[in-house]
Amino acid sequence: MGLYDRDYVRESTVGYGQAHRSETQTVSFVKETYKLFAASLMAGAAGAYVGIPMAAAIHEWFIPLVILEFALLFGLFAVKRKPGINLIVMFSFVFMTGLMIAPLLVYTLNMSGGAAIVGNAFAMTSVIVAGMSFFAIKTTKDVTSYGKPLMIALFVVIGFSLLNLFLGSPILSIVISAAVVFLFSIMVVYDTQNIIRGAYETPIDGAIALYLDFLNIFTALLHLLGIFGGDD
Repeated sequence: MGLYDRDYVRESTVGYGQAHRSETQTVSFVKETYKLFAASLMAGAAGAYVGIPMAAAIHEWFIPLVILEFALLFGLFAVKRKPGINLIVMFSFVFMTGLMIAPLLVYTLNMSGGAAIVGNAFAMTSVIVAGMSFFAIKTTKDVTSYGKPLMIALFVVIGFSLLNLFLGSPILSIVISAAVVFLFSIMVVYDTQNIIRGAYETPIDGAIALYLDFLNIFTALLHLLGIFGGDD
């Protein structure tokens, strides 16, 4: 699963991110964030489209490509305030994430009803992200204080995911995927409130946080729907 520690976007939030913005500046910041989020989804989809015919090669070169993917992610943090290059690195990273899920997409598409599984996973992810974002805006509950518990939960899920690489338990795989859907649904609320309240330095920070929420929910749903929708 495409699990990432997104706590990097919380660093150095003093300054631009937590400066007292006017209402106009806040609205502009939120609009720019969601524009970049939408563009990221398109770039990720393009990466997946390009990666599908290359799925076997991507699987073979998985470790080097993962290293490159994380290098781009941390590189993005380093250049996020540099106009031009920040967008190049951002979309390169997002494109890479699309490439990296291509083998899973090919595996799913080769199942009976695989295209429907992929379509349903995407539709369900879109509904979850939209619904949780709406909840984040409307609720009076402050979820931004849940950062540490959410990070702990994330590391627990990562730990069990690594453990299951050796155990290969289908039941544990289902539990982990369900936990990822639940955890990153809460992350959508957390990130949405942080975007609105100015906890991120730049729109890129917020857009990438939301994109990674979407990616992890989508990937986990592909696993779940693939398990329950397969013939085996």
